[in-house]
Order: sequence, then C-alpha cells, then structure tokens
Amino acid sequence: MTRRGRVVAWSAGVLGVLLLTVTGGGAWIYQHLDANIRGADIGLGGDRPVNLSPGSKNILVVGSDSRAGANAKYGKGLTTMQSDTLMVLHIAANREWATAVSFPRDSWVQIPACRRGNGSSSAPHHFKINEAFSIGGEGGDIGKAATCTIKTVEKNTGLRIDHFTSVDFQGFKGMVNALGGIKVCPEHAIHDEKAHLDMEAGCQTVKDEKALGYVRTRYSVGDGSDLGRIGRQQEFMKALAARAQSKLTSPGELYDFLDSATKSITTDKALAGLKPLYDLAATVKDIPSDRLTFLTVPNYPREADVPTDRANVVWQYPQAGDLFSDLAHDREIGAAGKKKLAQAAKSPVTAHSVRVRVLNGTGAPGRAAAAAEQLRKLGFTVTTTGNAPATDKTAVSYPADLKTAARVLASRLPHAKLGPSSEAAPGEVTLTIGQDFSVTGG
Repeated sequence: MTRRGRVVAWSAGVLGVLLLTVTGGGAWIYQHLDANIRGADIGLGGDRPVNLSPGSKNILVVGSDSRAGANAKYGKGLTTMQSDTLMVLHIAANREWATAVSFPRDSWVQIPACRRGNGSSSAPHHFKINEAFSIGGEGGDIGKAATCTIKTVEKNTGLRIDHFTSVDFQGFKGMVNALGGIKVCPEHAIHDEKAHLDMEAGCQTVKDEKALGYVRTRYSVGDGSDLGRIGRQQEFMKALAARAQSKLTSPGELYDFLDSATKSITTDKALAGLKPLYDLAATVKDIPSDRLTFLTVPNYPREADVPTDRANVVWQYPQAGDLFSDLAHDREIGAAGKKKLAQAAKSPVTAHSVRVRVLNGTGAPGRAAAAAEQLRKLGFTVTTTGNAPATDKTAVSYPADLKTAARVLASRLPHAKLGPSSEAAPGEVTLTIGQDFSVTGG
C-alpha cells in the first residue's frame, strides 16, 4: 500500500534499530517490532502460471478494509474482510527498475473456486475483483483471504505471484499520526458520510480519522469512481514517503512509526519479519525515480459492453494483455510505455464492438456453443457458430481491416495463433477452436 514509502520506511527502520542498539535497548525493541509482523499461511496449489522470469518478484499488496474491532464504524452488517486497495509490485530481476500496477476494486473479473472460512468452496463466477478477499476472508482468516485474491489475480493476469503483504486501516492511521500528519490540498470541500469525512477546500494537515477518511473517500469527490480514489491514494503515499524521510530522525519518532507499521502488516510466511522485509526493500531502494513506474491497469466502463452495468469496469485489451505479458517476461514498461497506455485509453476498442464467428475444430460436439457463451460473458458479440476441420491449435483470423479487433480477441486467448486471412468473413473475426483452447478471465 505504501509503494516507495515502504522502501523509505524500512530503510529508516533498520538505521533506527542500529541506533537504538547502541543505546542498550535495541535487542528488545527489535524483537518487539519483529513479533508485530504476522505471517499468514497461503494455500496455493493446482494450475498456477509458470514463472517466466526467474529472479524477478511479483508482490501482491492489499490495503485491508477489515470491519472488525476499531474498523466497525466504516461498515455495518459485514461479516467478512474487505480489500480497499489492490496492486502488484513487480521488481525486475536485475533490480534496476520496478513497476506497480493498481487494480480498480470494481474490475469485473473471473473469481475462481476458493476455500471459504467455514471450509466450504465457492463456485467460479464473475464479479468485482475485491470480492475474492471477502470470500476467502469469511471468518477473519487473512491467509484464506490472501489465497483467494492471489488465485484471482493469477487467473486474470497470468502473472505468478511470489509474495503477499497486507496493511490494515488502523495501522495506516498510526503511521500517519507518528509523522504528525500529512499535508493534502483538496480543490473542493469533501463531505462523505461513508468515509466519515468533512473537509474544507485548501491545503491542510490531516491525521487520525480524517487521514483515513481522505484515502477512503470516493463518491463525494470528482466523478465518484474508484479510479479517482486510486490517484488520491498514490499522491497521499508519495507525501507520506517524503514526510517519513524528513521526519524520522529521532529514536522515539521512529519507534512509534515502526510500531504502527509492523502491527498493521500481514505477509506470507517467507516475508514475516523485519529482516526479510528489509532485505526486500534493500533490493529496490536504489532504483531511480524515473525507473519506478506507477500505473493503473488499462480499463473502461463495463457499460460499453453490458449497457445495464453502470457500476463496474473491464480491463482494456489488448493493452492489459500486453502489460501483463511484459511483466511476466520482465520487460520494463517505463515512462514511454505508460504514456502509450494513456493514449490508447482515450479510444478503447470494446469487446462488444468485436463481432466473432466461432468454429469448432476439436471434433467434440458442443464446443463452439460453449466457447461462444464464454465470449459473450466477456462482452464479445458472437454472430454465428459452426464447424471447422480438426486442429490442435486455436487460431484467430481476420480480414485486413480488422487487425485491431482481432488483437482484442486474441489477447484473451493464451494459446491462439493470430493472422490475416483472405477467407475471413467481412466485418467479422473468425475464431477456430483447437484442442488447446482456453480463455483468460472467461
């Protein structure tokens, strides 16, 4: 959740621990802070993405919106855990660059079957991406919540997740308070009952519940979207990191900050401790700012594909697929790549605009109809179904003027071969299903 701020905080933390050791109290303090960090059992198995870039790291970061205990005021009638912020931090194998990709919590994705807190299993279905944390978190088990979230992210991105870390609401508030608050400058007054926030316009220092409300507020600011909140959270974390650098100069201030930070953190077992977290931070602390890229997965309103849905977003293809492929192969996105994504977002080619003819090349009855149903759930317009000569390989063919539309479809089919064809039907992209047919997020 803290991005660059976490690197700064943990680097400062180790220096502070060394300073405290000199004064004679360091051993106890180190043990106390180390014991604050909780390690969760992550139960992953079965069909997972292949690690295509050994040495790189993909870390799933969740801002946990649990409504238990002191957090109960932020939601009534909730019996499970919530995720407020979700991102993947990719650290390059050469440790010379990193990219953090945020996922809007309203992203409409496939949620795979997950183990619930009561021991039962959920059925695969499509819904908002943050529901995965809630399904696994029934009963308050953050390990199961993390497991379902990792499975969901891996299913929809093809990225193999190496580590997990979560930061909860109250720990975040403690970190801000330890810094004496963070300066923010809203252009307009904010009155949000859900976030328990009343703020006047203009620059001011926020802490306690007001800081928490500021990063949570959504419906009362701008267009009310989760995308706007992601932007505010990113700016707030940059300000937090800058203040941490300038403020954490005394053992007392440093201890208060680290005590709140470590109490708020839950990780997978491999990261559960001051040393492994610092070792991770040390690998990226020297990355120059111009090679540390923050972006949001390309997306557009799902209403463009499903007119009745005005509440969710879908990821924009082929751009999202290209982004995930670049990270999986450890290819840097950088400022140029981020600019290219922003330009493409101005005129997305929606799934609904892609007309698809589906042909069954497997020889097994009913496969074309089943594939057509999967594509319709993703928003594609299926025109007809039929049969084709037997083939092992799935293929997408297209007339010369529909290359972009064909790429939108092919980016959802991991094994599909893409190519033009003079025999393709005018105005349509042809999908020929082979034995290797599968759909990402379908």
